[in-house]
Amino acid sequence: MSDFGQHPAAAMTRRHFFGDCQVGLGGIALASLLGEDAAGAGGISIDDRRPLLPRDPHFSARAKNVIFLHMAGSPPHLDLFDYKPELVRRTGEPCPDEFYEGKQFAFTSERPTLLGTPHAFSQQGRGGAWFSDAVPRLAEVADELCFVRSMYTEQFNHAPAQLLLYTGSPRLGRPSMGSWVTYGLGSESSDLPGFVVLLSGGLNPSAGQSAWGSGFLPSVFQGVQCRSKGDPVLYASDPPGMTRTMRRRTLDAINGLNELQAAELGSAETVTRIAQYELAFRMQVSVPEVMDISQETRGTLEKYGAQPGEASFGNNCLLARRLVENGVRYVQLFDWGWDFHGTGPKQDIRDGLTERCRPMDRAVSALIADLKQRGLLEETLVIWSGEFGRTPFREGRTAKGQVLGRDHYPDCYTMFLAGGGVKPGFAYGQSDELGFSIAENAMHVHDLQATILHLLGFNHEQLTRFYQGRHFRLTDVHGQVVRDLLA
Repeated sequence: MSDFGQHPAAAMTRRHFFGDCQVGLGGIALASLLGEDAAGAGGISIDDRRPLLPRDPHFSARAKNVIFLHMAGSPPHLDLFDYKPELVRRTGEPCPDEFYEGKQFAFTSERPTLLGTPHAFSQQGRGGAWFSDAVPRLAEVADELCFVRSMYTEQFNHAPAQLLLYTGSPRLGRPSMGSWVTYGLGSESSDLPGFVVLLSGGLNPSAGQSAWGSGFLPSVFQGVQCRSKGDPVLYASDPPGMTRTMRRRTLDAINGLNELQAAELGSAETVTRIAQYELAFRMQVSVPEVMDISQETRGTLEKYGAQPGEASFGNNCLLARRLVENGVRYVQLFDWGWDFHGTGPKQDIRDGLTERCRPMDRAVSALIADLKQRGLLEETLVIWSGEFGRTPFREGRTAKGQVLGRDHYPDCYTMFLAGGGVKPGFAYGQSDELGFSIAENAMHVHDLQATILHLLGFNHEQLTRFYQGRHFRLTDVHGQVVRDLLA
């Protein structure tokens, strides 16, 4: 499972070479002969030629698919799900020394003032979870949600925080979570990618395409970006004058050349390229059909706030359901526009947040209810999160203005999950009375990654890839499964 299909030549590193040199030329010759024997006996494995075939996890899984809803920029959790009446009472007071001195913030350098939420909160569902008036429809599905109010990270800027969340490292080059999942499980669809990415909000996430890149895994496992407006996948359509028959003949010729190169060099990436070309050929027929939400009923479109032919978060949530329904393993939605610094009316945590939440609140609640109604929620893990939280005080640059905003805050934030084997109507962990630190059950992003992989049937320490002389994994050298979240 950890290193399927790796050619012996690809595994040879400089470290191995110098290690072999210590026994002289005879040792080098022996190593060469052994390498040839290994190549002759195994060659390119069947998994390399059909890399997206479904594979069994380490143990019985609770979830088969993942839909990750990322609010890019990070929403102000204190104004949505983590109610702090003491913070409201102390609004306008200077920030206590212990929460400010010696700490680094993105845009706050002088002593800030505390800022309680301007929103009204109420408790909903059997578990009594707190919801603000900005998310009334999510409150209606409260009994399906599993909140984590004690998340934390080390990164306080968007790109490195997103990279840490999705790749396990704040630096470029590691495979993304969706790539690890499809690397381990493959896909249940032979005509669709195993990992699909959908964007809304007008901009890419700050981490860019690295948030869904395959890193050092074969590139067939990277996320395929699809669009709800125009061509679903760029460059998949045949150019003018090329028929599907001609496309097939061209592809056969290219594949023949790639087969010759693979036989000569033993490169798994060359074989992967063949699989990608074949998948792209099949996608020309399958993707437009799956991405056509006009096939949905008027009632379904209304629930999601979706409009065929448009690019929107509502459309993408509906597409996420259609994709997992058709066997896509991992669907990643990025919705840009949640960076509420208070630099303008749209970034005000009062009316600006309410307006920004309206389409999200509608679409996410519809997605959860729709998955449940179709019997898909039990096997589909839905995750809603930003990359970090927001401060319990006013952001420094806008502290003297009329618009209310919050700075980036990595020490404590809230996210939620639903379906896929997590406890419904449950809340894990909590922050202190002012929302500055974690009061109980701290959960790092590596713990979240380990828990997600566990729900999919993996021991996160064993889902690895050998690269540059060592085994790498999504959780790096960290992470614990948070079993209290499991149903």
